[in-house]
Amino acid sequence: MFKIICKLLAIASLVITASAYAQSPLQLEIAIPRLQVAEYHKPYVAVWLEDQKRNTTQIAVWYDIEMENGKGEEWLADLRQWWRRGGRKLEMPIDGITGATKGPGSHIITLELASLLKNQRSGEYKIRVEASREVGGRELLQIPITLPIKSKDLPISVAGKRELDHITLTIKE
Repeated sequence: MFKIICKLLAIASLVITASAYAQSPLQLEIAIPRLQVAEYHKPYVAVWLEDQKRNTTQIAVWYDIEMENGKGEEWLADLRQWWRRGGRKLEMPIDGITGATKGPGSHIITLELASLLKNQRSGEYKIRVEASREVGGRELLQIPITLPIKSKDLPISVAGKRELDHITLTIKE
C-alpha cells in the first residue's frame, strides 16, 4: 500500500510540475544598442509570431504614439516585413500591444504562454522582431521555435548587427 501511495504522489508531482510549466510566462528580451551617431532617434519595433503559412499573431509594436493626430503611425510602414505581414491591416493603437518607442538597453516582454499558444497548433513558428530607425537602418531578427515549447529548448538567442543588439527567449523564473 505504501508503494502505491508513493507512486501516486510521484505522478501527482509530475502533473503539478508540468502544469506549472504550462503556465510559466515566456520572457522575450529585446536589446537595443547605444549607437554613436550624430542624429539618434529611437527605433520603431514590431514583434510578432509567424507560422509556416505566414499567418501572424501580434505581440508588440513600439512607435511614437504621442505625435499629434496619429502622425507617428505614418512611419509604421518603414517596418517593411511587419507591414507586409499584416501591419497595414491593423488599426492603431492596439490595447495591450502598442507602446512608446524604447531607447538603448534591454527591454522585456513577458508573454503568457497560455495566451500566446491559445490559438496556435503544434508545429514550427518564428518569433520575428523588426526595428527601423529614422536617419538609421532597419533590421529583422527571428527566433525559430517549435510548439509546444519544451524547457530543454530554451533559452534561444540571436544577435543583431546594427539596430538590434540581440533578442533572447527564456522562461521567466
